[in-house]
Amino acid sequence: MFKYIAALSITLGLVAGAVADEKPYKEGAVTNVAFIRVKDGKLLDYIAYLGGNYKQEMEAFKKAGLVTEYRIYQVAPRHPEDPNLILTVTYPNYAALDHHADYDAITIKIEGSLKQADASYGSRDSVRAVLGSELVQELILK
Repeated sequence: MFKYIAALSITLGLVAGAVADEKPYKEGAVTNVAFIRVKDGKLLDYIAYLGGNYKQEMEAFKKAGLVTEYRIYQVAPRHPEDPNLILTVTYPNYAALDHHADYDAITIKIEGSLKQADASYGSRDSVRAVLGSELVQELILK
């Protein structure tokens, strides 16, 4: 009987230890934040693109459940090399980034082909420069 009580005590201790070891947050959505520098005099051209194919693609990604939201922010740069636009795309989680075939199928439908999409991406260099991007994940406190 002592063996059973000892085993039960050890088991309960391990369970209590596991609960105490639990993270005080849960992992939330993942957002890609892209820092863009639109060239002088080209803002309306770039916004026209964002309101066209970009918006169509993002709305199709949302409809497919691949993306939960996307936003465009205008920024007042402090230095000439700072971004003046920030684009964000929010995904439900990191796993959503692994659906390459799903993203490609939507892109092909809108752009005509992946090759055309790639060429279109390159042609936007005349109106903007991508300064970089980063992925951030929301942490939701419990």
